[in-house]
Amino acid sequence: MSSRTGGGRPDASPRSSLWRPDAPTLARLLLGLWIFGTGEALLVIAALGNSPWTVLAEGVSDQTGIGIGEVTIALSFVVLLLWIPLRQRPGLGTVLNAIVVGLALGVTLQIVGEEAGGLAARLALVAAGIALVGAGSGLYLTSRLGPGPRDGLMTGLHARTGRSLRLVRTGIEVGVTVAGAALGGTVGLGTLAFAVLIGPAVQVFVGLAGGLGAPAPETAGG
Repeated sequence: MSSRTGGGRPDASPRSSLWRPDAPTLARLLLGLWIFGTGEALLVIAALGNSPWTVLAEGVSDQTGIGIGEVTIALSFVVLLLWIPLRQRPGLGTVLNAIVVGLALGVTLQIVGEEAGGLAARLALVAAGIALVGAGSGLYLTSRLGPGPRDGLMTGLHARTGRSLRLVRTGIEVGVTVAGAALGGTVGLGTLAFAVLIGPAVQVFVGLAGGLGAPAPETAGG
């Protein structure tokens, strides 16, 4: 029997559950993040344009002279600040996102290599990469251990506005792509495909994985 406070509520809180998962939930989180990173690697191998957030980081780097890696880290902190008005809470998933996704990306690049082949093969890699990022997002987000900085922005806006994950994610990715391109970031066919398709992919796989809970009712056209 779980211990209870004087008010009759369990001691465990939503905040503590974000950092103390059981083994199956932790495995779900790690698997989702690894699949996510593998999908990102396939997009890199396809060489048909960076993902939207990398386009933005590249553009900021071009304008400031700061390395793209440092800019990527700085953008993550900026996005985390946007969590405050959305009342998002970080969790173990937020921390592991930065570690596991990068590790999976690097391992996949080492195993698969960076030779994408002809255009048909590269387009297939883009499609597979988007599908894997969507599938990985579905697994790790529904583990409910805290999203990564960018996914937290998506889920926070989804919860606060009642708009669909598809609409919110697509709006974010398109906006980031436009801003990055305006700053000089490299945009390609893969970038545009990712920006348009990742929202629907995430919504489908989150639904298949059980959903995120009950956000506010969605308005028409959301």
